[in-house]
Amino acid sequence: MRELLRNSWKFFLAIFLAGLALRLLFLFTASRVTDDSRIYADIAKNWLEHGVYGVSGAGQIIPTYIRLPGYPAFLAAIFAIFGVNNFRAVLLCQIAVDLATCFVIADIARRSLSNQAAKIAFVLAALCPFLANYAAAVLTETLEIFFTALALDFAIAGVDDLPRGRLRPWVGCGLAIAACIYLRPDGGLLLVAIGLYLLFLVVNFVRSRRPVRPLIWAALLVAIVSLGPLVPWTVRNLRTMHRFEPLTPRYATEPDEYVPMGFNHWIKTWVADYASVEEVYWQEPGAEINANNLPNRAFDSAEQKRRTSELIGQYNETTEIDPDLDKRFEELARERIRAHPFRYYVFLPLVRIADMWLRPRTELLPADVRWWEFNDDVKWSAVAVTLGAINLLFIILAVMGAWRARSTRWLGILVLFVLIRSVFLATLENPEPRYTLECYPVVIVLAAAALEARLSSQRYGNVNE
Repeated sequence: MRELLRNSWKFFLAIFLAGLALRLLFLFTASRVTDDSRIYADIAKNWLEHGVYGVSGAGQIIPTYIRLPGYPAFLAAIFAIFGVNNFRAVLLCQIAVDLATCFVIADIARRSLSNQAAKIAFVLAALCPFLANYAAAVLTETLEIFFTALALDFAIAGVDDLPRGRLRPWVGCGLAIAACIYLRPDGGLLLVAIGLYLLFLVVNFVRSRRPVRPLIWAALLVAIVSLGPLVPWTVRNLRTMHRFEPLTPRYATEPDEYVPMGFNHWIKTWVADYASVEEVYWQEPGAEINANNLPNRAFDSAEQKRRTSELIGQYNETTEIDPDLDKRFEELARERIRAHPFRYYVFLPLVRIADMWLRPRTELLPADVRWWEFNDDVKWSAVAVTLGAINLLFIILAVMGAWRARSTRWLGILVLFVLIRSVFLATLENPEPRYTLECYPVVIVLAAAALEARLSSQRYGNVNE
């Protein structure tokens, strides 16, 4: 990569500046500090100033484990240097990280394809509006994407170095995965994907009677290095929270916080798109739910619609769900699953996956969540359609690139990660498009493969003519 940068420094500098300009545009026009951002910042501030990993409440700091310590540590480091709650400094640092991600993605394309593909991938990454948008939000996505790309880059380098028995790339891969896990619990999916890929290689090596010891050492190193850092966090949770929790609770709740599992179960029997997440799922607890926002698929009959409306009305009286009301939601959920098991276990998960991949990704922008109804301001409707078209173009190019590169050995590890993450996301009640952004380094590399093949065919075609 260093040689490529030296030989094409003007190209990379120009695209780097264009990518920086795009991210600064989002910073000055669409930066976001969300409720999640404030939770992370509160933990970081308490950790920095009082040495307590906890949240503020009732005039005291209450220890917590609702968030992993990766992002709070990042915020605490920035707050220590630039001042507490200096979110502008946080976003500028994230822009720097996001631009570094562009170079890592380019290196993946260089190792996997060619120098030409590396240049194409760098352009796509630097000018990707979705990466730039999240760099301007105080959320974990930018760092998570960076370490995901880094882990994949190390893994591909490790596979290339297997004949020489070098293990250093696998140590780097494990450290990058550890950072992913410390940022978000679902970062562990990357470890699953790489582990399964190494297992696949072991089977192939055994069949071809090649030595498998380097693969076994690689797998052990990745597992130990990536999971080892969770030990102190788990011990801390045992001592402080009196719970065995190596990650975070499934619903990011405190030990004594009630989780309405029946309501969540009912949500999964009909939710299929992000609009329902904002309009219904996120309203509980504390805000009224408008029953008119429920789609027709939330009811199987007029009688069931009446019962559902009654449950929503009962919830709206207090905007809280107690065990009795939750039990009634659970009964309704089980009834719907018994009547339509295929819809619950197959159809809706597939639709949720499609929605997360195909939405315009405007959730951080003022655009209407129901963008397809075109009831929004003309400007934001145009933004939604444009971003939707760009996202679809990325995906189409990625599919074309995967087909063209189907015979290459590195393709398996990239596609396996995307598939495992997509299947996992289908099990969630809240299909948020941001959850697929961690796959965008793969999308960009595969799109670069498609564009490189297209450019090569045009070049050779002109030569033949």
